[in-house]
Amino acid sequence: MSRISAVSAYGNYNNLTTSGVSQGRQAASASSGLADSFTSTGQETSRGEDRLTPAQRKIAEDIRRSGGNESRAFAFSSEKAAKRSGAVECETCSTRKYQDGSDEQVSFKSAAHISPQAAASRVRGHEQEHVANAYDKAKKDGGKVIRASVAIHTAICPECGRTYVSGGTTTTQIKYNNESNPYQQQRKGADAYDFAGINFSAQV
Repeated sequence: MSRISAVSAYGNYNNLTTSGVSQGRQAASASSGLADSFTSTGQETSRGEDRLTPAQRKIAEDIRRSGGNESRAFAFSSEKAAKRSGAVECETCSTRKYQDGSDEQVSFKSAAHISPQAAASRVRGHEQEHVANAYDKAKKDGGKVIRASVAIHTAICPECGRTYVSGGTTTTQIKYNNESNPYQQQRKGADAYDFAGINFSAQV
């Protein structure tokens, strides 16, 4: 069994959030604030700010920093909702890394980032490398692959609430001729060790 997993930076997210809230409050209290983006007069600006909840002020600041139209903040009741829609970047999704945990020569031996949009195809492609290795091993040692399956796993991002590909699992079974032979029994046992408990997945 082979798996790939993602290494998430969610542990750092709380710190980033705390810092972001602090920055948002400082920005909201600054004289230049987000006032000008809503209205052209001081009186209308005050009304616009009054309509924003504290959470929406933080969202507006995040949207402004990313170059978007901060008036979109009115559409969201929480920062999580804004991140789920993509209006505000999800730090966890943007830094999530995947790493292979097997002893095979395959991709992702070192942790590397995969965007949420590309994760499904990249993880599936990685798992196919394990399948190919099983067929190569069977051919080399006089065996036959009688089962090879790939499962793609998903999870919910704790920061934005979106579903993401958390990893994949490849399960293979090789049958050898004359398995009553002690050598073949030893070979089969070695294969069971090689293909069990190997992982490539997202670590949250």
